[in-house]
Amino acid sequence: MTSFAIRVAVNAVAVWVATRLIEGLTVSGDSGWPRLALFLVIGLLLAVVNAVVKPVIKVLSFPLYILTLGLFGFIVNALMLELTAWLSEVTPVTFAVADFFWSAVLGAVVITVATLVLNLVLPDGKKS
Repeated sequence: MTSFAIRVAVNAVAVWVATRLIEGLTVSGDSGWPRLALFLVIGLLLAVVNAVVKPVIKVLSFPLYILTLGLFGFIVNALMLELTAWLSEVTPVTFAVADFFWSAVLGAVVITVATLVLNLVLPDGKKS
């Protein structure tokens, strides 16, 4: 459970970084919500989407991963961002992606890099 909580927090920070760098990504919510809670909800949604939907998409698109030498992963990550944005419409928190290529794909690149850096810095919870 701690590992999942860390993953949610890392996703929240990565989405925050992406919204600061990419103009087409926005997070908004009810005025009573603190800013941190908005990003934690989006981080939770993104973690659930990445845990449930992304493995299925990766298996189904395996030939495209091979054909593009792994670059198709950025498209899959962008699709996960779009799915997260769509799912956020039923919550009090809204995550909006302006357009697919410039916002979603570049946002996926930024979130991937931010997640990579944060995962290098944070402990993984495994005992040696």
